Amino acid sequence: MSVFAKAKASRSRSLKSLMGGIAIVGVSAIVLSGCAAPAEEGGSSSGPAQDLSLKLGTALPVTGNLAFLGPPEIAGGEYAVSEINAADLGIQIELVQGDSGDTDNKAYETEIPRLLGEDVKAILGAASSGVSLQFIDQVTGAGVIQFSPANTSAAFTDYDDNGLYFRTAPSDVLQGEVLGNLIAESGAETLGMIVLNDSYGTGLASFTKDAFEAAGGEVVAETTYNTGDTTFDAQISEVLAADPDAIALITFEEVSTIIPGLSGYPADQLYFVDGNLKNFGDTFPAGTLTGAKGTLPGLSVDTIAEFTGALNDFWVSEGNTDLEDFSYAAESYDSVILLALASMAAGSTDSAEIAAKLQEVSGGSGDGEKCTTFADCAAIINDGGTVDYEGISGPITFNDVGDPTEATIGVYQYGEDNNFTAFN
Repeated sequence: MSVFAKAKASRSRSLKSLMGGIAIVGVSAIVLSGCAAPAEEGGSSSGPAQDLSLKLGTALPVTGNLAFLGPPEIAGGEYAVSEINAADLGIQIELVQGDSGDTDNKAYETEIPRLLGEDVKAILGAASSGVSLQFIDQVTGAGVIQFSPANTSAAFTDYDDNGLYFRTAPSDVLQGEVLGNLIAESGAETLGMIVLNDSYGTGLASFTKDAFEAAGGEVVAETTYNTGDTTFDAQISEVLAADPDAIALITFEEVSTIIPGLSGYPADQLYFVDGNLKNFGDTFPAGTLTGAKGTLPGLSVDTIAEFTGALNDFWVSEGNTDLEDFSYAAESYDSVILLALASMAAGSTDSAEIAAKLQEVSGGSGDGEKCTTFADCAAIINDGGTVDYEGISGPITFNDVGDPTEATIGVYQYGEDNNFTAFN
């Protein structure tokens, strides 16, 4: 069985880790200070509206240091739209694609105004927490929902977002705890880290360090770099000079440049994270990454193989090449499904009214009927009922600040082919 961590909000924090089994993590409800928008009077008093036309935008990474996440996330959103529109159960979605870029090329500076100018009611993205923080005020300040399938920075939990920010990915409080304990359980007593200097990188590094040190380890080197940097010799030298038992690479696509500089360091002592866990294949000589491990929020790709297979078939049928990775594809798909269901439940395409229903349709209100497909959920809403959508990425179940209260962190291991599979 794969090693996974499953989290649910509770009043205390603890970790039980069973290598080769299931790790159950109790994560405190992290400073639930920013409340979601209150339900508005009359939003669905006369029942769900029919013939809704909802326009959504995307600000996902077509370019920049997370561009490898663009195809699965874009595919997930488009696949959800195709199913919603084909079902024809009272709502049709128009999807306007945009590029988030990164904090170096700043594609979002032109893309976000363009999307807002097209009167989208929600923007899906960004993938990078640091990028989302560049435009969250612009989006939510305009009264539009920002819904990320991949933001994991803890900064969003209590962000003043007018109740308009949601995400289907869990906070890095959980991923950091899982990663830190995973490294400690490997027998490592010292740890070096190379870290992207943004809210995602430094936040995840902090939570990883806390967990590793709580398990008795010591972080002996922690060096950072900035988005747009192209050479990492200084960071690599600093970490290697500390002679750590393990190295955590808390980076984005820059890891492709960092890895060759670590040649000679045992691959099975390297640890990746969601920002750089990808199938590298023949990018490096065979065996370069054999034994390296990494963490990724979401259910195992093996667990959702039926979904990823159908998603890839859809993507290819649209004229694209096969998907190489599926990171956050399910979270992107679920984001669009939830927005459509919330719109139907509100009987409205107004952003604030949709936002006021997102917690309800995710099961956060605790009184909905469970359903697992858009068609089944839409039928319940059309019959006057309340739904609890159980997504492809997991139960989701938003709290009142738009964070999922249940999540799974997968642990993966690289093989001789430099591709990863669930760790056994």
